[in-house]
Amino acid sequence: MNKITSFLVFLSVSCTSSNSDGDDDKMPLAAPVEIDGKWGFIDKNGNRIIKPQFDNAWDFKEGLAWIRLDNKYGFIDKSGRIAIKPQFDWVWSFQEGLAVIQLGSKLGYIDKTGKIAIKPKFDEAWLFQEGLARIKLGDKYGFIDKNGKVVIEPQFEEAQWFQEGLAEIKLGGKYGFIDKNGNIVIKPQFEDAWNFHEGLASIQLGGKWGYIDKNGKVVIEPQFDEAWDFKEGPARIRLDNKYGYIDKNGNVVIEPQFEHAKDFQEGLARIRLDNKWGYIDKNGKIAINPQFESAWDFKEGLARIKLGDKYGYIDKNGEIAINPQFEDARYFN
Repeated sequence: MNKITSFLVFLSVSCTSSNSDGDDDKMPLAAPVEIDGKWGFIDKNGNRIIKPQFDNAWDFKEGLAWIRLDNKYGFIDKSGRIAIKPQFDWVWSFQEGLAVIQLGSKLGYIDKTGKIAIKPKFDEAWLFQEGLARIKLGDKYGFIDKNGKVVIEPQFEEAQWFQEGLAEIKLGGKYGFIDKNGNIVIKPQFEDAWNFHEGLASIQLGGKWGYIDKNGKVVIEPQFDEAWDFKEGPARIRLDNKYGYIDKNGNVVIEPQFEHAKDFQEGLARIRLDNKWGYIDKNGKIAINPQFESAWDFKEGLARIKLGDKYGYIDKNGEIAINPQFEDARYFN
C-alpha cells in the first residue's frame, strides 16, 4: 500500500465523511463544478448558485470552501462571498476549526477569520484530527495541538493521523501505533499498516495483509494481497488481482470478482467490471449497472459520475439527477 498517497486518502475520507459540521447543517448543499475552464457551484437540482469565476475550487467544509484566483488561495462562504481573501500559496479545507495554509516553503494554520492561528514553520502539515495534527520538521514526524504546541516530538520516520485514539507510526523501518501521549501501545513490528477503523487496523506481515485489534492481537490472519479499512461493516480486500469484501471475522461476504472496487459509502460501493464503473449493495448485488467511465462515492444521496468526457450526478437508483455537462465536478457538502 502506497504511503506516499496517504494524505490524499485522508483528504478523501475527510471530504466524504458524514456531515457533522454545525455550520454546514444549516446551509444548502453545494458542489463545485468546472464550466468553460472556471469553477463555480451548483445546488442539488443542478442550478448554478455561485457563478463560475475561480481558477479552482473544492467542497465546502465547516461552512467555507477554498478557491484559487490568480494563483493564490483563499476561502468563500456559501453565498459566494470572499470570506478570506486569496493570499496563500496553498491551502486545504477547514477541519476542527483550523485550515492548513502555506506561505513560502512553510506550512501553518489559520482560523475562520483568516487570522494566522499557528505560524507557518513546518515542512509538512496536515488537518487536525481528534484534536491533534501531524507535522513534519526536517525528516521526522510529530504532532501538535491547536495552540501550535508540539505535544509529541518529531521522531518518527512516518506517521498518520489519529483515528479512534491511536495513530500509526514508523520506527526502525517497521510500523506500530502510538496513543495521544506519544506512548507506543503497539510496538513497531509490521511491514506496513493503516489506521484503525471500526476497531480494527489492517497490517502487513510476510507480504500479506490481515487485521489487528487495539491490543495489537492479530484477529484476521494475514492472507490478502491488499486489505483496506472496515467501512459501514465490510472491508475491501484484493486476492489474485480481484476485489471483494470480508466481515470482521475474516469471512468473505462478497467474493473477489471485480476489476477494482472501493469502500462502502451510504450503503453502496463502487465496483468496476469490463472497464466500466457501477455500484453494488452490501449483499454484493449489482445495484447500478457498470456503465460509467468513472464514478465516485455517494454523498448526500448523489454520486458524481463521468459519461464520455463530461461529469454529472446520479441518485441511488442509478437515475441521472444532474446531466453530465461539466468539465469536472466534486462532492456535495
